[in-house]
Amino acid sequence: MPDDAAPLLSPAQLVLHARQREIDAMRQLGARADLVEALGQLIHALQRERGASSIFLASRGQNFADVRRVCVEVVQEAQGRLRELVAAQLAPEHQTTAHILSLMAWVLLDLDALPELRERIERQALSAHDAVAAFSTLIAGQVELIFHVADATLVPGVSPLLVAFLHLVQGKEAAGQERAVGALMYASGQCIDEHQERVIHLIESQERSLQVFAEFSDPGLRARWDAHQLSAGTARLERLRRTLCAARAGAALDSKLSDTWFEVASGRIDVLWDLEVALMQHLRDACEAQIRQAQQELQDSEGMLRRLRDNPPPHTHAVERFFDIGAHPDAVPALVDKKESSSLLQLLQSQSTRLAGMEAELDAARRALHERKVIERAKGVLMSRLRMSEEAAFRALQKTSMDQNRRLLDVAEATLALSDEAFAQLAAQGEPPRG
Repeated sequence: MPDDAAPLLSPAQLVLHARQREIDAMRQLGARADLVEALGQLIHALQRERGASSIFLASRGQNFADVRRVCVEVVQEAQGRLRELVAAQLAPEHQTTAHILSLMAWVLLDLDALPELRERIERQALSAHDAVAAFSTLIAGQVELIFHVADATLVPGVSPLLVAFLHLVQGKEAAGQERAVGALMYASGQCIDEHQERVIHLIESQERSLQVFAEFSDPGLRARWDAHQLSAGTARLERLRRTLCAARAGAALDSKLSDTWFEVASGRIDVLWDLEVALMQHLRDACEAQIRQAQQELQDSEGMLRRLRDNPPPHTHAVERFFDIGAHPDAVPALVDKKESSSLLQLLQSQSTRLAGMEAELDAARRALHERKVIERAKGVLMSRLRMSEEAAFRALQKTSMDQNRRLLDVAEATLALSDEAFAQLAAQGEPPRG
């Protein structure tokens, strides 16, 4: 072997490197959490500005003018914080992917267009419906950025909380859109079937997202959400929802209820926001606990290896044998200190068991994110190829799922696999995809 050849890494060294990588991954997730938290704050502020703008335009500028101006100030403050964190993502240690940087660019481009949108709202130069759509498109880009940050930062032991956070943000955005569209309907004093269908879709969308949140969140936060579901505020919201969803197209609505609707719907969103803040803190606490545990295990391993180096066993390469976690303890050479070997083997076996459990947890998180990604892509394809609205696209997928007794995910995957000819035929027939 040449003298300048690189030394071979021992299994012991690889195990220590693996633990250090685990610590590095946790620290990187903690840094990304700052970005996700800032996005959540900006989304929350934009949601309120969207709702206030909806009432302002639907009431022809007679209502919520002052509320809207306050909302703009809050958004501008949150926007400044996000821009600082986006700039920090350019540092090499963050290892931000090109795809995420591109999504950040789109988010900033949308934010740059906000002043013009606000000026048009101030002049009442666009409809309430168009204003809601513009804000919703801007917020959708930020939710998508959170999704890709989560997808690129999955870490064993913490990922379930990240998945819960993403779906909580999605559920809260659907609640924010419901507040804006419902405010538009009440402030205008008329039920329009297009808006009514949108409200129904948004209620269903909230339920789907919040079910995933409950599945992956911790019991304490689930209990808080369950308690709110039984509260007087939820009962008031359900009564106002029934008024919107049961009204006939063109029927008159009490415009005086617009303020009440905004207040009650905001109460639900505020509860979701409190859960979002608490969940982010749980995420940070979990990261710190994982880092402390990994650091302790790293120190334990280093200490054991140091003792074995200082007091080497007579058998050559015995240290490497200790890292063969598949070996039976009886296979350790008799001359090796049994106490040292047993302790080291137990540590490695414990680490292996813990990582195996975390990997199973990580697989569940990956499946949840994959399902969301595929269904959203299938909806987008139907919307672009068959000129469907978002709610019509989802109902087409949902109906096919029920008619064929197949999982929604399977139908979405089959939709994405359809050829151009199949879509052309469906467009000509005016039919949803059958997968």
